[in-house]
Amino acid sequence: MKGVMRFGKKGKLSPRYVGAYRILKRIGKVAYELELPANLAAVHLVFHISLLKKCVGDLVSVVPLETVAVKDSLSYEDIPVEILDRQVRRLRHKEVPSVNVWWRSRSVEGATWEAEAAMKAKYPHLFPSDFTPA
Repeated sequence: MKGVMRFGKKGKLSPRYVGAYRILKRIGKVAYELELPANLAAVHLVFHISLLKKCVGDLVSVVPLETVAVKDSLSYEDIPVEILDRQVRRLRHKEVPSVNVWWRSRSVEGATWEAEAAMKAKYPHLFPSDFTPA
């Protein structure tokens, strides 16, 4: 539809789906009433099922608020708990050592691979003199 404003953007740049909203109730066989925020008050609450998309959250990316100290700037510092594994990646002319780090705000499945030199510089307490990861 040419020239129609949808959710603040015009034309091709308008988003196809907006947010993840809770379903309040089912109306008939193909319509649902959604819980929309106040800034979408002009939008009708009932949607046809073809306009909805199932929202599946990624549990690894969910950060539990109890374990995170959020600063006034709405940021937080993630603290490493343990080094789980070590590997050396071979490039054409050099080798890059990496470590698998388990972070405080993530589960073990959310561990990330980081450069060993950067981790040693920032968190030396994780690397004892006889470093052999578990």
